[in-house]
This record gives sequence, structure tokens and C-alpha cells, in this order.
Amino acid sequence: MDDDRNFVNPLGDVERWTPVHTAVEMSEYEVLTALLDAGADPNELCFGHTLLTHSIDVEGDGHLQSGHLLNTAATAILLAYGADPRLPAADGETPLQIAEHYNHEPAMRLLQRFLARSEKSEN
Repeated sequence: MDDDRNFVNPLGDVERWTPVHTAVEMSEYEVLTALLDAGADPNELCFGHTLLTHSIDVEGDGHLQSGHLLNTAATAILLAYGADPRLPAADGETPLQIAEHYNHEPAMRLLQRFLARSEKSEN
């Protein structure tokens, strides 16, 4: 078996997302939850994106392209499994900055609550 056995390629890209990033990209919430239950790192970085920055980008971009209501399903799952809302993507952009870019109000509120709780527990 080759070294690519842990990667999936549903989008036909030359580079491949890891399974947990693919679950975010494809909005497969049950798969995302199962992978996190099985020990996937909620702060995993792939192609410069944390899972949280990736999920907010997918949610925001999906809204722009489809006109469907914004949702926070993947973002909420990741936060529930311990994703760090302060952890930036490789380019330095934080989850909150990405949410602000898309005017993703539900994600901004969710992130602000988690950030406030995090600050409280540190004091």
C-alpha cells in the first residue's frame, strides 16, 4: 500500500485533503464527528488551513455561492471537540477574521463566546 492510503481525493485535486478536512469540505458532519471521536486532532493543519478556519471558509463561501442561510454546524462541532478559536491559519488569519470577512454573524457570535470563556478560564 502506498503512502497516500490515509488521504482521500473527492475533489480531483492533485493535492489531497486529509480525511477530517475532507469531511469539513464536503459538509459531512457525521463523518467529521466520527473522525474526531476516533482521535483526529481538532487543530489539524492542512494546506495552510486549520480545521476551524477551513470550516468557516466553507460555511461563508457556501452561503455566498448558494444564497442558503449561514450555518455553524462544522464550526460548532470543532469547537465542541476542542478546536482552538485563537489558532490562526498559516497565513496568520484567525477564525474570527475569516468569519468577519464573510460577515458570518453566527460564527462570529460563537467564536466570541468561546474566546470569552477561554479568557475567563485563564484568569
